[in-house]
This record gives sequence, C-alpha cells and structure tokens, in this order.
Amino acid sequence: MLKKLLSLMNRRLIIAGRNSSKGLKDAFLKEEAFRVQVFLCLFLTPLAYFIANSYQQLIMLLVVLFLVLIVELLNTAIEIVVDRISPDFHELSGRAKDIGSAAVALSMFVFLLVWGVILVENLGLI
Repeated sequence: MLKKLLSLMNRRLIIAGRNSSKGLKDAFLKEEAFRVQVFLCLFLTPLAYFIANSYQQLIMLLVVLFLVLIVELLNTAIEIVVDRISPDFHELSGRAKDIGSAAVALSMFVFLLVWGVILVENLGLI
C-alpha cells in the first residue's frame, strides 16, 4: 500500500514538474515583462546576500523578489485565459486584465518597500 502511494506521489511530482517547466519556458519565451523580471532576479539574488545582515533579512529580500515573479505568472495566466475566451473587447475582460496588472503593481510596491527599508537600515542612511 505504501509502495503504491509513493509511486503515485512520485508520478504526480514528475508530471507537475514537467508542466511547471513548460509554463516557465513559455512565459520566458513569450512574455517580455517576465523576462525582464527574471533578469532582475538573476542580478538581485546575489546582491541580496551582500545586503542582508541576517538570515531573516535574506529570506525577506528573496521572498518579495520571487513574489513579483509569481504574481506576474498569475497575471499572464489570467490574460491568456481572457484572450482565449474572446479577442473582442469586453468590459469584464478589461477589468480582469486591469486587476491582474494591479496585483503585479502591488507586488512591486511590496518589493520596493522591503528592499528599501532593509537597504536604509543596513546602510545607516537614517
């Protein structure tokens, strides 16, 4: 019984991993905003190690950095579904896209706030 359960879990993880990598590849190849954010992550991730004075600060810096990527992926998924339903303009479609964009903007605000506070605190600017 346990062997069957482990086999099922392993198979599900492999399938989920394949689907996730397909989604990341698709977003990177077709979404300019996502590519820009990935390149910023590649630049800012090592920088976070130098900025942080503790593991808690490092985790906060990295979490908000990846939060922006996660929200961008969700926004992209919303836009794709809306466009799939109909390429014609509809008020609800526009609202859905605007709300997704607002979520990205809020995640970027949180990113700037956390990075700004930690930078100011650690560099003694105040």
